[in-house]
Amino acid sequence: MTKRLLAAVLVLPSVVACQTPAMRLEYPETKTVNQVDDYSGTAVRDPYRWLEDTDSPETRAWVEAQNKVTSAFLEQIPERERIRKRLTELWNYERYGLPSREGKYYIYSRNDGLQNQSVIYKTASLEGTPQVLLDPNVLSPDGTVALSSMAFSEDGKRVAYSLAASGSDWVEWKVRDVESGQDLADHLKWSKFGEASWLKDGSGFFYNRYDAPKDGDALTGINKNQRVYFHAVGTPQEKDTLVYERPDKPDWLFDAQVTDDGRFLLVAQAEGTETKNRIFIKDLTRAGARIEPFLDAFDAEYVFIGNDGNRFYFRTDRDAPRRRLVAIERDKPHPDQWRTLIPEASNRDVLGSANIVSNVFVTVWRVDAHEKIRLHNLDGSFAREIELPTMGAVSVRGKRKDREAFYSFTSFTYPTSIHRYDLSAQASTLFRAPKVAFRAEDYETTQAFYASKDGTKIPIFITHRKGITRDGQNPTYLYGYGGFNISMTPGFSAGSLAWLEMGGIYAVPNIRGGGEYGREWHDAGRLKNKQNVFDDFIAAAEYLIREKYTSTPKLAIGGGSNGGLLVGACLNQRPELFGAALPAVGVMDMLRFHKFTIGWAWTSDYGSSESKEGFDVLITYSPLHNIKPGVAYPPTLITTADHDDRVVPGHSFKYAAALQPAQAGQAPVLIRIETEAGHGAGRPTTKIIEERADQWAFLVKTLSMDPPPLAGP
Repeated sequence: MTKRLLAAVLVLPSVVACQTPAMRLEYPETKTVNQVDDYSGTAVRDPYRWLEDTDSPETRAWVEAQNKVTSAFLEQIPERERIRKRLTELWNYERYGLPSREGKYYIYSRNDGLQNQSVIYKTASLEGTPQVLLDPNVLSPDGTVALSSMAFSEDGKRVAYSLAASGSDWVEWKVRDVESGQDLADHLKWSKFGEASWLKDGSGFFYNRYDAPKDGDALTGINKNQRVYFHAVGTPQEKDTLVYERPDKPDWLFDAQVTDDGRFLLVAQAEGTETKNRIFIKDLTRAGARIEPFLDAFDAEYVFIGNDGNRFYFRTDRDAPRRRLVAIERDKPHPDQWRTLIPEASNRDVLGSANIVSNVFVTVWRVDAHEKIRLHNLDGSFAREIELPTMGAVSVRGKRKDREAFYSFTSFTYPTSIHRYDLSAQASTLFRAPKVAFRAEDYETTQAFYASKDGTKIPIFITHRKGITRDGQNPTYLYGYGGFNISMTPGFSAGSLAWLEMGGIYAVPNIRGGGEYGREWHDAGRLKNKQNVFDDFIAAAEYLIREKYTSTPKLAIGGGSNGGLLVGACLNQRPELFGAALPAVGVMDMLRFHKFTIGWAWTSDYGSSESKEGFDVLITYSPLHNIKPGVAYPPTLITTADHDDRVVPGHSFKYAAALQPAQAGQAPVLIRIETEAGHGAGRPTTKIIEERADQWAFLVKTLSMDPPPLAGP
């Protein structure tokens, strides 16, 4: 994807003044337009509509002006540069991805520390000398071209891989010969939201794509009418075969997968981010066979695990909100004919994932928002549990034909380690454990439970230096998400380590809307129940203050994407409760989110302003529409990126434009707009470090922190 160039000469807008204790801020004066929309009889003004056109000369001038103000503020913070240096030291550690066995090679990713993108390696043995298979760092001078996904042919001789430029969701597929490391001529464009799956003979693969967008619409245009295609290796994209489409259902999304035995093509169909889905099937051994419905009720989630001939194994939440694993015969798909192999847990545990490795179900369970690995035989009977180092999160990789599985383990102060599990010996060995310039033994993570507004018990992870004094003076960063069935399990972040070293507390509550306790926990935080998410987050802040971990002047809140929405809504509802805010790439205009790229898919969690019922809910918490002039809002640093085609930057632009003139207090309201970057996935290491350094420096300034010297152990 070509880079977008800023105009060489732009006339900057005039400015209005804002006084802060440290310096005089001059915000760009953002023009308003007379835009009024009718929502089921209610007129709503949208004076900053013009900022949705992110590539217009006017908007680019506004972006440049805002970035100048923000840069000037950040540059006068003395601690900023040493924070950046310490973050660079912390990030400079060797890290690995989970290996997989592909033909005669093991394949895994490795980053030497500060590489912008991880490199893919191949090796004939785990102890052997690895060779580079694919290095995304050579694809762009600034590291903004990222590897998105890979799919290997059954014999491991070819790999289809997708690349994303500047953080975009759009990817381009290529094919590489694994032995030589050379690309073939294949080049597929306009694919998004899907993986590749090969025929077992290696002749080609299935993938998803859209029609090419109209000029100027690539980063903002609506994405609908996804189709499944088959690409035969060595042929041009225009010769690809259309496998499945539903022009009568433009909102349907597809994921095509060939079964391990090569006999069937399964097409999972979803509608937006709704957890429910359908399963369609095609017998690849029968010439002329058509794709037919298999599980077509659209009444639950169905995740394919594997099959034995016509017996299929699925993870589902049908009649099991915390999920179970079932066996379904192809000719007996009615739920009354299913056989439950692993039942729903009798407690609050959630079946997070399942793989079949060496004819064993390797399952991951969420237990109060942290995870455990349990093995079950093919009849579902429990075999054993793999012992883990502490409370954390895991990910598992392995194929049915393998005799080994690999799993990663991570926690808040435990960098991601990679382990090999021998199914025959029933034993784990350490493959790789990174060494980070950080004294993890000086810190601890505890889990507590607090009551939300309606009395619901909410878990919260609290990480800090051992022996802290709970006197209400500890700077605290409260981070949340709360949506789309996504669970906030413990995870390692080099960026958070610097915060801990500065004397900070890092707190993560498992608020409703996520998947920590299954479908019911998710349902309790979406649509008309969305206010529960904000109540849970606000209650977490009140808990930390009540228990004297921190106090309002020392408490910052943060979150990204749906978490940015969370921060914006809570900032409006309780501006006096927080000492600072870091909303990142947030969904801020809840009345128009569905009009851009894949935003329409989020209506399963949010609803839509196009119905009166949806509008009546959304207008109550939409961050953009609940800003009140004359309110003293806490210091706020909004972050977004100019190539974000997931949550388009117009959300943050309009939010900043509205919040700056509404601010009655002296606290700064700034927006940091990254260039040549997207929603977050695939961002170069350098950009990640720079943004985190600016965020921590902003909090050092606005929370009046006096951090100790930042240095390695």
